Amino acid sequence: MKIEMFTDFVCPFCYIGKVQLEKAIRQAGYEGQVEIEYKAYQLDPNAPKHNAPSYLDSLRAKFDGNETKMASLMDSIQGRASEVGLTYNFEEMKVANTEKLHRLVKWAQDFKKGNELFDLLTDGYFTKGLDLNDENQVMQRVAQLGLDVTQAKEVYETEAYQSQIDVDRYDAMQIGVQSVPFFVFENRYGIIGAEPDEVFIKTLHQAAEIAGDKPTLNMMGTSGAACDMDGNCN
Repeated sequence: MKIEMFTDFVCPFCYIGKVQLEKAIRQAGYEGQVEIEYKAYQLDPNAPKHNAPSYLDSLRAKFDGNETKMASLMDSIQGRASEVGLTYNFEEMKVANTEKLHRLVKWAQDFKKGNELFDLLTDGYFTKGLDLNDENQVMQRVAQLGLDVTQAKEVYETEAYQSQIDVDRYDAMQIGVQSVPFFVFENRYGIIGAEPDEVFIKTLHQAAEIAGDKPTLNMMGTSGAACDMDGNCN
């Protein structure tokens, strides 16, 4: 089955939702049967590309310096992240303009590495202090996947693959995406946000019926006492 995920690199609940989706796919028995396609959705197209403030400074500006509101938001985000095994490094995060990164991922998809690059950049941003506005740091992730850095820099520094980003924006408008993460299952079912596991699992089963997929059997134990057809019991 196919799942489209409208997302942005700097969306904290997008990373949580992505991990939840992967967990649900395993639990529901659809590993190896799901194609996930990331669809570009910029939360802030006007975010600075240079000399961007830290994430914490951006929150201070948003909440007029109210540290209590800041702490409440970060506790809420970290609490949800912890539920799926993630630890966010708020102190190292910086505001970033992600349009170039979305184009770069579209390019990497030509080499079947788009999802891997998206995951590396997202994880780097939230957990390892990766500055997504820093071209050198981004290119280190490109090289990590064995992709051509020279080609990647050309995409990064030009308007290459912009038409694909425009298509994603059009698709988002057509189905009314106004917040992310936004998941579309087999072009039939939608989920907004990082919902509980059971919502993902139920939707996976419903989408599988449309796609004609069947869950695989997950063996939870293989050494218990049993009898075979020849009458042998052990």
